[in-house]
Amino acid sequence: QLQLVESGGGSVQAGGSLRLSCVASGNTHNFWTYCMAWYRQAPGKERERVATIDTDGGIRYADSVKGRFSISRDNAKMALYLQMNSLNPDDTAMYYCASKRNFGSVQVCYTETYPYWGQGTQVTVSQ
Repeated sequence: QLQLVESGGGSVQAGGSLRLSCVASGNTHNFWTYCMAWYRQAPGKERERVATIDTDGGIRYADSVKGRFSISRDNAKMALYLQMNSLNPDDTAMYYCASKRNFGSVQVCYTETYPYWGQGTQVTVSQ
């Protein structure tokens, strides 16, 4: 029972930056028990997981964003963030916050079965 709401998307020039936020509600008193991830989906392209942060604070990035994006979480604020720098037009997509409960190993966070999703926030990068 977790609801997720993304914000912070917009239209920027190539080379610019955006910071996305995801605020959780519902069972947020144990937000720390949830794996969190950012996905993106561009029209005509396959959904891509861009970053994951697990319940121990471990982080993994997709190769396409490594060195440019930074994922973080604030368990006290029940929030997830994605700092995006050096944006290019290939980053244009709808960005989604996703989560799932981790009942065991943090390796669970790196599977593709995420049941909770936000509605998304659009990021558009122009040349």
